[in-house]
Amino acid sequence: MRHFGHIAPEVRQRLFHQEPCGFTADSPARMLSAALGATLYSPATRPRLADDIVKQAGLGVVSMVLCLEDSIGDEDVPAGEENLVRQFADLAERERAGVELPLLFIRVREPEQIPDLVRRLGGSVSLLSGFVFPKFTEERGIPFLQALDGASTRSGRRLFGMPVLETPELMYRETRVDALEGIARAVDKYRDKVLALRLGVTDFCSSYGLRRAPDMTAYDVQIIASVIADVVNMLGRADGTGFTVTGPVWEYFRVPERMFKPMLRQSPFLAEQAVELRERLIEHAMDGLLREISLDQANGLLGKTCIHPSHVIPVHALSVVSHEEFSDAQDILRPERGGGGVLRSAYTNKMNEVKPHRAWAERTMLRAEVFGVANEDVGFVELLAAGIPG
Repeated sequence: MRHFGHIAPEVRQRLFHQEPCGFTADSPARMLSAALGATLYSPATRPRLADDIVKQAGLGVVSMVLCLEDSIGDEDVPAGEENLVRQFADLAERERAGVELPLLFIRVREPEQIPDLVRRLGGSVSLLSGFVFPKFTEERGIPFLQALDGASTRSGRRLFGMPVLETPELMYRETRVDALEGIARAVDKYRDKVLALRLGVTDFCSSYGLRRAPDMTAYDVQIIASVIADVVNMLGRADGTGFTVTGPVWEYFRVPERMFKPMLRQSPFLAEQAVELRERLIEHAMDGLLREISLDQANGLLGKTCIHPSHVIPVHALSVVSHEEFSDAQDILRPERGGGGVLRSAYTNKMNEVKPHRAWAERTMLRAEVFGVANEDVGFVELLAAGIPG
């Protein structure tokens, strides 16, 4: 699989200076954590789940979570588990016929579901990349990680965990640091099993009876922004101790009425003769989503939890490395620059300081590998237009 693999080769050639690389579920964990992109959630009870997965893969989705937790009722869990077993068997047949599938994860409720589902999946467990752990804390999370480790060993399949950070302990100021330190101990002990950490901002908001409006981002809700900052501070460091932290879910996909002006400038769309695309994005609340994606990246997050297929391409389009970013990163990482120093960027519009900017450059080059590098004259509008079905 590869990002933007669903668009025609000649279009990719026009858009990309360096095309996104291909990867598989067996690729190195560092690459997979960066390549997750827009992780699309789907209830595990959907009767045509296999069809849905194949369809979304054909539209550019590379990672999906099949949910047995909050997206379905308590009484539907047994039926959801049975449905997953059936749908995975169906998907296994399709894969043998050459159908390409995304990375698949199952969001469970309790640790005991992990070995049970792995056993019931049988041979089709080869399609599973791991599990998502809800409401993760040190005390609650260790049993999930132990169950994952055991199931991985017994199945002979490399399985990853993605803890969701969403409990009130992380929201409340008096318990936040202790909670984060406990989570850090838990995930560090099982570092090779943890692919990424996910933020459950909807649960954070529920602790205070809040819900952000479609023309506001998570970063406009200060109490939420403070949690994101502390999670990245303690768990997302670039010194080798950190993990990939993914962006929060965007809840909206259509807005009947607006209070504030749209957050998308007109000029980039006018330049590309894409005024209709801008109107469609605004109509479906995508201007807020695009702003939040940009703020995710500025705050050290990569990828995003998504609950609607229309959110996928915006996440991926804004994850593509610009030609200017790529040029700066290349200059900073040149072997002859190992001793440090300061240089003017090739675009002659900024200072690149080799040592302080090195970690940024390394992360940028990893993102360039999995999402590609845009051609010099290609911006996010063209990437959006190419990826979004007409």
